[in-house]
Amino acid sequence: MKRRKYQTTTLCLCASVRYLLSNLILSSLLLLVISCNTFSPIAHGSGASAEFAFVEAVEAEWRAFDDGIDYFHGKIISPRLEFWALRVDLTSPQIRIVIKDGMAANGCALSTKVTTFVRDNNLLAGINAVPFDVISSREEKPIQNMGIVISDGEMLAPANTQYDAIVFFKDSEPVKAAIVSQSAIHSTENIENAAGGFHQILADGQTTERTQNSDAYPTGAARHPRSAAGISANGSHLYLLVIDGRRSGSIGATEHETALLLLSLGAWNGLNLDGGGSSALALRGQDGKVRTVNTPIHGGIAGLERAVAGCIGVWVDD
Repeated sequence: MKRRKYQTTTLCLCASVRYLLSNLILSSLLLLVISCNTFSPIAHGSGASAEFAFVEAVEAEWRAFDDGIDYFHGKIISPRLEFWALRVDLTSPQIRIVIKDGMAANGCALSTKVTTFVRDNNLLAGINAVPFDVISSREEKPIQNMGIVISDGEMLAPANTQYDAIVFFKDSEPVKAAIVSQSAIHSTENIENAAGGFHQILADGQTTERTQNSDAYPTGAARHPRSAAGISANGSHLYLLVIDGRRSGSIGATEHETALLLLSLGAWNGLNLDGGGSSALALRGQDGKVRTVNTPIHGGIAGLERAVAGCIGVWVDD
């Protein structure tokens, strides 16, 4: 009896080890596949990226994505960074900017993933924007936007005077958009849409003081996944940027590096949006499916998208 019990125990242990090993191998392969994201929204796109030695050497190699919208995917060797960007022509009559959070519930917003935001609003692209309070991968959870949200002229969330915002104006020529302090927004007059972020990191073609002084602003020097928005010098073009982090192929950017990337893309003014596990840029591919082009990492899980607050989207009239 003892021998049989020993044999049975040994067999159970072997089966458990095999099960654990198989799951470990499967998880590793899944992580590898997710980390090596090859989705390209461009017709006949292979997912190939342009490669540069360092941040200051980046030269945007834009490719047409849709009418009035260009796409760029790049990698930097030192530091190891991978990024994706859109350039949107705000003067195009076919393009409309959409800013929303989840459906309101008792005065609160409901969390939504960027992919859901793009899909449900029939958009071509979308990026996370506004910081918020409750972090989860589950959608439709009550959350509080920690910054301003104006959608179609309606104030959905109030200003956070500590931070800045990107504002899209009504019937304004030639300036269509600008980066402003949320403390300066007192009403929705002449504002079509607005989304709060954190701080302005690029001002009049120069990186801001907070990005250059790591002693005074240590949070800006930390490496994280980053989402950012930029505006051209004449306010006619919008730039949306996401930089991956927390994985071997992309270690995350500082605020200074993010500002330099926006400048390289063509932005003159730029805003650091909510980042970390919230960073996601979702695009509608040629097959009509909506996916993130980057690899969001929520709770340490590569490919798991976080449910976020106010988002910036791009709608194109067919």
